[in-house]
Amino acid sequence: MTVTSDKITARPAEAGAMAGLAELIGCAGTPDKLINKGLCGRFHDLAALDIVDGRAGISLFKSEVFSLPFRLEMMERHPLGSQAFIPMSDEGFLVVLAEDENGRPGAPRAYRTEPGQAVNIGRNVWHGVLTPLGGSGVFAVIDRIGDGANLEEHWFDTPYEVVAD
Repeated sequence: MTVTSDKITARPAEAGAMAGLAELIGCAGTPDKLINKGLCGRFHDLAALDIVDGRAGISLFKSEVFSLPFRLEMMERHPLGSQAFIPMSDEGFLVVLAEDENGRPGAPRAYRTEPGQAVNIGRNVWHGVLTPLGGSGVFAVIDRIGDGANLEEHWFDTPYEVVAD
């Protein structure tokens, strides 16, 4: 990640770069198990849902499709549950993450996923809005369903511009 004043360069999504903020989910490598008479590979238990006082639910989100450069005006976080974003088209998307610094996002980092990758953003981790870079804009989202305040937003005084590397 490179931050130059108000510009953020989006780098390829890699598990190590996102460590502690999000889990990268994908089918790279050899499956854990072959099922259905060897016609289907199972990549097992790729992300840990983290939910407080609620249950896991599956929703579908349909977003407008964006392009780079992207204007990052706000970030949000969900203190009561992680969120897994699984694209339903074979296109990559933009993931912007930031560590917490005294109740607000620290320096944002931007990543571009590859087709076939998904992410599970950790509970209470600041992240940008859903930003598909192609395809239908439809995502399956697995997150917390339940009562309580599970959304905090932070609007930047000066927006960032996320650019391609």
